[in-house]
Amino acid sequence: KEEALSPTAFFLVLLPPIIFESGYNLHKGNFFQNIGSICIFAVFGTLINAFIIGGGVYLLGVADIVYKLNFVESFAFGSLISAVDPVATLAIFAALDVDPVLNMLVFGESILNDAVSIVLTSTILQLNNDDQPDPERSPFMQCINNFSLTFLASAGIGVVFALTSSLFLKHVDLRKNPSLEFGMMLIFTYGPYTLAEGIHLSGIMAILFCGIVMSHYAHFNLSPITQITMQQTMRTLAFIAETCVFAYLGLAIFSFHHRIETSLVIWSLVFCLLGRALNIFPLGNLVNRFRTHKITNKMMFVMWFSGLRGVIAYALSLHLEFEKETRQVIITTTLIIILFTTLVFGGLTMPIVKYVQGDFKQTTRRRRRRSRRRSTEISLSKTKEMGQTIDSEHLSELTEEEFDASLAKQNAFVKFDMKYLRPFFTRRFTQQELQDCQSQMTTLTDRWYQNVRVSPVHTDDEEELCYERE
Repeated sequence: KEEALSPTAFFLVLLPPIIFESGYNLHKGNFFQNIGSICIFAVFGTLINAFIIGGGVYLLGVADIVYKLNFVESFAFGSLISAVDPVATLAIFAALDVDPVLNMLVFGESILNDAVSIVLTSTILQLNNDDQPDPERSPFMQCINNFSLTFLASAGIGVVFALTSSLFLKHVDLRKNPSLEFGMMLIFTYGPYTLAEGIHLSGIMAILFCGIVMSHYAHFNLSPITQITMQQTMRTLAFIAETCVFAYLGLAIFSFHHRIETSLVIWSLVFCLLGRALNIFPLGNLVNRFRTHKITNKMMFVMWFSGLRGVIAYALSLHLEFEKETRQVIITTTLIIILFTTLVFGGLTMPIVKYVQGDFKQTTRRRRRRSRRRSTEISLSKTKEMGQTIDSEHLSELTEEEFDASLAKQNAFVKFDMKYLRPFFTRRFTQQELQDCQSQMTTLTDRWYQNVRVSPVHTDDEEELCYERE
């Protein structure tokens, strides 16, 4: 009997905090200035990648070159192994202070890619459970239609819950009771996930869009205490969930009866690299036609190189309900690909990025000074590295002149949002309320400072800081 973490426990308990936190603490300015490119890479790129891997494995299986998987099994494997997790790359990016556009493209793609891969895998598995398939439509068209419906409906549920929470917090003043306010935020956070899963849509897609929209509207209706509590609590939960998942991934090596099909592993790796290349380079050249700041060939190479696989792919492989032998083959192959890409590609990221950085010559003096001050410590914590990415003060364009030009050409939605949506969904605080918030934060700061001063043990830095304040 295999010792395995239940996929249901993973998708219901561990994954939602990670996905919601990535959307809620997102640096929306950087993200949305590159949203078109990010969506193209995350959605169409994932579809291309899954089609190449699934189609290649299926055709080679028919030719008896690799372990034979049927149509649904091949494309389910292709879709789940398309989930990228570039945590090592983001860690290197933070240490080397790379181009901010490259940083946000890799980070943004990884956020949406996880959700897209989960939706795509679930959609393909529905074909295997469909007792009455439509004879007038091909399986491919059924898959595309189901994917589009699931994607849009799930995102819509998340947006509706987020907007509802914004209106609720705008008209119901809970700021004097932060505990109740925080509790309501948690309810609105998990609500779209449970509803979407209950009607057989994607809870992950719903909770991701809920987090993005809540941070844009509902966050500004909260009291200062709840704003800080919400951000830090979600980061803490995401960090704990991430730690549990990676620990389980390491233990999984010894927890299963593995069935290694060498030819399938090798060819799957080849198709992963090929699919990533046919995803990044053509789409990169396509989006460059509409971008002011072009994505260079070296940047595309780093994006291709950052296609590490992670725990999402492994969890999806555990979720498969195929025959025992086929399931063992897919789980083992997925685990080997994850370990190979993480160890080999993750280990080679530092020299690759250092080499590519020679192409980034247009950095500002302010950015170079910040780079010299920044610590070169590297962590493989996904939550920590993504937190550094979304907190970055980088402009999403390389120069301030380009950034100012982009502001001058704000699209119609940004203007509509500023003129109509923000006033409708966010509270307009009175001068007295603003003073109360400021007084509340001052009181909390003074209380923290007093606790620091009476602390029995001071480091040299803390004593120096206290001396300077006095």
